[in-house]
Amino acid sequence: MKNLVAYITSGYPEKSFTIDLALALGEAGVDTLELGVPFSDPVADGPLIERASHRALVNGFKFKDILEISKEVAPKVDTLWMGYFNSFYQQDMDKLIPYAKELGVTGMIIPDLPYEEALNYKKLFNSNAISNINFIAPTDSENRIKEIVTNAQKFIYMVAYTGITGSGRAEDLQPFLTSIKKYTKTPVYVGFGVNAKTAKDKVKGADGVIVGSAFIEILLNDELNYTQKIKKCSELAQILKNEIN
Repeated sequence: MKNLVAYITSGYPEKSFTIDLALALGEAGVDTLELGVPFSDPVADGPLIERASHRALVNGFKFKDILEISKEVAPKVDTLWMGYFNSFYQQDMDKLIPYAKELGVTGMIIPDLPYEEALNYKKLFNSNAISNINFIAPTDSENRIKEIVTNAQKFIYMVAYTGITGSGRAEDLQPFLTSIKKYTKTPVYVGFGVNAKTAKDKVKGADGVIVGSAFIEILLNDELNYTQKIKKCSELAQILKNEIN
């Protein structure tokens, strides 16, 4: 069974909605949830996620909101935090990581924390059983792929192409997947540009997919009320789960 990871922007449209949506996605077949931490300059995210992030900040999102959301969600759905390093660093990593463990969070995805710098926190992550998810991109050399994936935990985030999230650009991922799997048995999940139309093709040879913009597009639709947004996101999760399996 291949896994589905869903990204949603925490606190958009509001905290209680995020909790309801997260729990509904878990019931709809999402295996792992990425709770996105809104940030003013999300350099690795496409325009949809950037817009949702901006709206959440305008609505008054504070970091404590993701802690409160996680407290309700993490015991019921496998939960990761996805955000930019400054958001976490400001909270004091030495205190934040143990608290994440206490809440039940199992991992973090930090796109602007280079692999070499992340090594400074390796002991902290490991001692608290929190996985720091590694990215692998098509531009990485064979030696770098080997170095990054050898001790990768939970899953490897395979960037489907060089760029930002939210595009459905097609490409042959098989040679790239082969290079990664040569050095690790850690599951490889494909992210960037995955949606209901591309999921079946993108997951070939991989162990799962990561979907964000397709969910955020629904959340940004102001013609839908909260109930309708949750319903449509749940339906999308079910479609994606069927497509990848």
